[in-house]
Amino acid sequence: MRAAQIKRTTAETDISLTLNLDGSGVSNCSTGCGFLDHMLTLFARHGRFDLTVNCKGDTYVDDHHTVEDVGICLGKAFAEALGDKKGIVRYGNMTLPMDESLILSAVDISGRGGCYYALEIPAEKVGTFDTELCQEFFIAFARDAGITLHLRQLAGSNSHHMMEGAFKSVARSLKTAVSIDAAFADEVPSTKGMLG
Repeated sequence: MRAAQIKRTTAETDISLTLNLDGSGVSNCSTGCGFLDHMLTLFARHGRFDLTVNCKGDTYVDDHHTVEDVGICLGKAFAEALGDKKGIVRYGNMTLPMDESLILSAVDISGRGGCYYALEIPAEKVGTFDTELCQEFFIAFARDAGITLHLRQLAGSNSHHMMEGAFKSVARSLKTAVSIDAAFADEVPSTKGMLG
């Protein structure tokens, strides 16, 4: 089973997170940030990842530290659960419609983390959630997972739909990228013999 358990405590957040890449999409997310919980729940479902997240953060300040630190922990969990990366497909992409929004994501489990984000979310807030934190989450996640992530908005006007489309699209891209190609089960998918 490709799984990981991450614990991270700082002066701003206290997080415990478990991830199973070969799950069924079951999740239990309690971060103190309702919108983030919603996004993580659908991320788990669409990626078929089992995910549990508990975070106590300084949300009385704002949601920034919670969102970024959960992204860090989820990225670390992906990196740990992938292990030596033997047999993985490595690449995945998805163009996902969410009503009027159309979001493209592409991932490379390269070992070289980077987020190339091109969403122009029109609202500053959805409920109490600062929409700029969507980018902060994906930057932290991609960096700590060692994943090259491209996110593009092909259409969209509703801020909630655009962010939800991004989380769903990335989950589905990752579902493909982390899957095992049985024909190459004992090989690292790189001519260098390693990813990183």
